[in-house]
Parts: sequence; structure tokens; C-alpha cells
Amino acid sequence: MEKNLKKYIAEAVGTFILVFFGCGTAVVTGANIIVTALAFGLAIVASAYVIGDISGCHVNPAVSLAMLIRRKISGKDFIGYILGQMVGAFAGTGMLYAILYSSDIGVKNLGANTFGLDNGLSACGAFLIEFILTFVFVLTILGVTADKEKKNIAPIVIGLTLCFVHLIGINLTGTSVNPIRSIAPAIIQGGIAVKQLWVFVVAPFAGAALSACVYSIFFAKAEKK
Repeated sequence: MEKNLKKYIAEAVGTFILVFFGCGTAVVTGANIIVTALAFGLAIVASAYVIGDISGCHVNPAVSLAMLIRRKISGKDFIGYILGQMVGAFAGTGMLYAILYSSDIGVKNLGANTFGLDNGLSACGAFLIEFILTFVFVLTILGVTADKEKKNIAPIVIGLTLCFVHLIGINLTGTSVNPIRSIAPAIIQGGIAVKQLWVFVVAPFAGAALSACVYSIFFAKAEKK
């Protein structure tokens, strides 16, 4: 199989795991903060140890954008990664839909991101929190993956950081920091999630772009080749 195709398939598999287990846990536990944060973090850890050596385990278009800006992947791979992530996200959400549909839980909620429904958070506030959380998350990824000596612990650090940003974000926006993790549930679930989707696409991309620029300016010289 062509090497590039393997990477795109790996991204699809990893994104499936993230969306199915992360969003699924949020739905069945009523978005319990600790449990949901752990589910998303552990999904990243599991995926990274499986597909990390193949694709780098981005499973997130915002991460892929940061890697493109840092010239760690090509424009062709950027497009291929996003297509793979899209397939995985919709497959994960679709599978979750099918399972919930066959249960008493129902499919009113698929783990889509929203804001302001219970806490009055404005669009500006939602944008800011998603921007900040993505900036911190992606900056951590850039830092821990830059040093080959940290290769074995990188998945754990990244997973814990995803848990960390979920702790503050769940009760505010549900925590996205990942455009495709928000797009698939929103489109299938519909309703207000679609109307508010722009926040969970634009803010993570903006936060990731800034993190790549900040890393390049202030920290890139410390990278170990």
C-alpha cells in the first residue's frame, strides 16, 4: 500500500477512536467532567501508540495546520490528513448514532459542541476559550514532538494535556480544540450545534496557527535534530 495512503487511513482510524469514545462517553455519562476528559485523553494515548509511527497521530485538522505551518507535512499531506480525519469523524459519529438509536438513550445528543445554552456564554467568550485551549494544546504537541528523546512519553503528555484543557472547557463549550470533532456530530445532530459550528472551526484553527508561529519564533531553536 502506498505510504501516503497508509497515513491517511491511519488518521481516519485514530479520529474514529477519538470521536466515538470521546463523544460517546460524553453522551452516556451526561458530560461528566472527569470521565469525559479522561475519555478524550485516553483515546489520544491509545491512538498515538497505534498510529503515531505511521501518521504522527494528528487526528485533528488544527494540529495538521500547525504542522503544515511548521513545514512538518506537505500541502498534499495536509489535504489527505483532513480527508482521512473527516472520514473517521463521520464514521465514529455514525456508529455512535446507530448504537444510541438502538437504545433507550436516543440520539438527541451526539456530543456536539454548543455554548450559551445553560451558562449564558457569548459567542465571543466561546471563541476566546476555544482559541486559548487550542493554543495551549497544540503548543504542547509541538514542544513534546520536537525532541526525539521524548518520543515514548509524547502520547501520554499529549493525552494528559487534552484531559487538562477539557477540565475547564466542558462546562463552557463542551471543549472542541478540534474542528472535525465538532463538525461531524453537529451536522448529524443538527439544530443549534450547526448554527454555532463556526466558533468550533475558526477558533481552533486560529489558536493552532498562533501556536505554530509562537513556537517557530521562540522555541524552534531548542529542537533536537
